[in-house]
Amino acid sequence: MSTTAGSRDLFGQPRGLTVLFLTQMWEIFSYYGMRSLLVYYMTKQLLLEQQHASLVYGAYTATVYFTPIIGGVISDRWLGRRRAVIIGASIMALGHFLMASESLFYVALAAIALGNGLFLPSLPSQIDGLYAKDDPRRGSAYNVYYVGINVGGLLAPLVCGTLGEVYGWHYGFGAAGLGMLAGLLIYVFGARHLPEDTSRLHASLAPAREAAVLQRHELWQRVRVLAAIALTVMLFRGAYEQLGNTIALWADTGVDRMLGGFTIPMTWFQSLNPLLVIVLTPLFVAHWTRQARHGREPTPARKMAMGAAGVACAYLMLAAVSAATPAGQASWVWLALFFLVLTSGELFILPVGLGLFARLAPAGHGATTIAAWFFATFGGSLLAGVLGTTWSALGPSSFFVLMGAVGVSAAALLWLLDRPTRRVDAVAQSPVIATGPTALPSASSPPGERHASR
Repeated sequence: MSTTAGSRDLFGQPRGLTVLFLTQMWEIFSYYGMRSLLVYYMTKQLLLEQQHASLVYGAYTATVYFTPIIGGVISDRWLGRRRAVIIGASIMALGHFLMASESLFYVALAAIALGNGLFLPSLPSQIDGLYAKDDPRRGSAYNVYYVGINVGGLLAPLVCGTLGEVYGWHYGFGAAGLGMLAGLLIYVFGARHLPEDTSRLHASLAPAREAAVLQRHELWQRVRVLAAIALTVMLFRGAYEQLGNTIALWADTGVDRMLGGFTIPMTWFQSLNPLLVIVLTPLFVAHWTRQARHGREPTPARKMAMGAAGVACAYLMLAAVSAATPAGQASWVWLALFFLVLTSGELFILPVGLGLFARLAPAGHGATTIAAWFFATFGGSLLAGVLGTTWSALGPSSFFVLMGAVGVSAAALLWLLDRPTRRVDAVAQSPVIATGPTALPSASSPPGERHASR
């Protein structure tokens, strides 16, 4: 199978991206749908104490972003990405349906976390293989894919949460399981549009073959650059992940949510983030694609630096607003504007970083490298919790200044990483890997190119 520029289905992208988009959308729907009910289910149905329920919730969400490290290695070395996605999705669906049994509650959580370990790194690592190296759409593909994550995140609490609260917990968990099955079926029946899966033997030989062409220090430099970016993104997430923590607290006490006699629910503001991702992504993708065709698109590291700076600006805006209203509540318009600025910055860094990790992944380690990107979410979430403990001591205005400083620091580090990132990217995309008498199939080559290089 070969991918051509004329194969379009979503925002002018290859059909395979639509398959991956919809698969991820339903997986996120199932994950966030179950997660929206989890604490309520433990405290109201299982009658667990709040402290115990919070501990279980934290351990579960942390494990979900830890298991992909192991799952990525298993996918790269033994299963292959396609089998890893199918097995992982099947285990996750089983875990959701096991939630119907109270006695199997912990088994169900473990199954979902384990299945996610195989699924999460193996699905997005297939995106880069849909594009030729010089395809101008390639740089924006992960932004389109990111929409799927947010569509699922937007629908999950509305569907699963409503079913669970109104009709019974198990209806909500059942809907999450059906969503996971829907994603699995879409992936299986749409597999003909996806890149050819790398065999286990080829995957085990790929690193050695790549090292025969590239000097070993070039490979280690690539790993060092990716590690530096991951650590910087952890720092960025320390500020970004405050959305569900201190920002929610400020929305409760520091914002006037009245609109024509109606009090806007706090959770509605949380839905602004995925909604804005869906609305803004086509605009950014179209703009970046035009820039790429004219050779003016910013490099990935510079995009990410601009995104971190945008998030810093969002927090500094809240700091000014909070300082200007010390004795009262700020208008809800400022909170909505904060989400607009923050989401715009998010689109410059999170999907772009995911795409960069996929493109720079050493041959035979695509899923493992993607898992390292998601591990940054794990570390960043822990950092966000630590930073959040200073909320009460600092007060809103000073805390928002601190978050702005975190964002500025991440932006500065990403800007400094631009030159080494460009260097390793140039080596990774060098024709010596994809052409010539000792040609190697690169991680970013489309299926047709990989087949022709054998």
